[in-house]
Amino acid sequence: MRLIDDDGGQLGIKTTDEAREYAYGKNLDLVEVAAQADPPVARIMDYGKYKYEQEQKKKQARKHQSQIQIKEIKFRPKIGEHDYNTKKGHVERFLNQRAKVKVTIMFRGRETTHPERGRDLLLRLAQELKEIGQIESQPLLDGRNMVMLLGPTKNAGVQRDAEDENTERSEEAVQGDGNGQDPPSADDAQSHSGEEVAQA
Repeated sequence: MRLIDDDGGQLGIKTTDEAREYAYGKNLDLVEVAAQADPPVARIMDYGKYKYEQEQKKKQARKHQSQIQIKEIKFRPKIGEHDYNTKKGHVERFLNQRAKVKVTIMFRGRETTHPERGRDLLLRLAQELKEIGQIESQPLLDGRNMVMLLGPTKNAGVQRDAEDENTERSEEAVQGDGNGQDPPSADDAQSHSGEEVAQA
C-alpha cells in the first residue's frame, strides 16, 4: 500500500505489516483512505481526533443551513381595505421572521375574466412591502388562483430590532424626570413653601 504520514508527507510503498508497525510506533492509527486505488492508500492519523473533527464540521454545516419556511396568505380580488391591511400585516410579520410568503388571489365565478385586478393587488402589496420583501416569483395565473412568491430582503427583521431597542430606551427615560434627576419629595416641597411664606 501507499503510505501517507500524519503530516501529509509521502512515505512510499509499504507492506501492511510495515505500515501498521510504523503507525504503532508513533502511537497513531493506520486508516485506509482510498481502497479502490492501485495500490490502496493508507494514512497515519489519530482516528478518534479525526472523527471528532468531522462531527464538528457537520454540526457547523447544519447550523449554517437555514430552514426555509413558506407561509401562505389568501386574498380575494375585491377585498376590503380593512381586511387588506390586516392580511398585509400578516405578510409583513412573516417576512420579518425571515420566511417566504406565498400570496394567493382566489377568483370566483366571473372574477376570472378580470385577472388584472388580482395582479394589480399583488403588485400593490409587493410595492408597499418592498423594504422587507422582494418578488421571487411574479404573479402567475394558475387555474382560478393567481400566485406570487415574496422572499425576505436583508432589511427584513432589522426594523423590529431597532424598535425594540428604542422601546427599552424610552422605558429607561421614563424612570427619571427627563433630566436624569429624581422628582422632589413631599418634604422638600413643604420646606420650599415655608421659605416662601417667611419671605413674604
